Amino acid sequence: MRLGPIVSAALILFMSGSVFAQEYVEFKSQQDRFTVLFPVQPKVTETTFKSEFGGILPARVYSAEFNGGRYSVDVVDYNNIQAIDTEKAKSCPAGAETCKGGLAAGSSTGAGYWKADIEGAVIYATYQFLQRDAKLLYLGWANMDLVEGNMVSLLNTNKSRTSAAIYMHENKLYILEGTAPPGYPVPDWFQQSVGWIDENGNGIRYLTIYHNGFPKPEIARRGGQGAQLTRPAVQ
Repeated sequence: MRLGPIVSAALILFMSGSVFAQEYVEFKSQQDRFTVLFPVQPKVTETTFKSEFGGILPARVYSAEFNGGRYSVDVVDYNNIQAIDTEKAKSCPAGAETCKGGLAAGSSTGAGYWKADIEGAVIYATYQFLQRDAKLLYLGWANMDLVEGNMVSLLNTNKSRTSAAIYMHENKLYILEGTAPPGYPVPDWFQQSVGWIDENGNGIRYLTIYHNGFPKPEIARRGGQGAQLTRPAVQ
């Protein structure tokens, strides 16, 4: 599930018509390790995100508006979720199971439910879309460069269409959402243009499905003299 390096030739021809008659911005965030196509240069906003079990996490929103549509990538950093939820649990009522978590080794919860928070992040973000006043047209599993996630398609009450995707990569939650006005094509192109980059800015594609929190599969690096296979360091 991957468009071409920029976007497929057919899609370029389609977008060069009356709907999107301008060059796209191939946006790259080295800080959050992703690339995506925006119709115009996005603005970046620092914010926070409340996790399923109440952890307040740092987040950034990359957003742009064009021709009555809105396009955004929310990136939520879950790397410190254990410390955040464990600290929050200290103020819970004595003995509250949802705050102390399981005490046995290998428990699936952890203090403050931090384990459940990070493992369920994609499902929780998907659930938020389902709470909107909109008709669900599609919900399914997806992958982009073999990073697994979910895709959602909505018909909004004003007849606009929303195409979204949610992924978890390197303990960061990515929520991509494009909404096009009534009468415009479904903006699937936006969430399907996302890509992942490494610490050096190189695009990466995994050889097998990437599950966040599991050992990384081998990586194929694009660009330069062609793909080069590398084996990630053991974490």
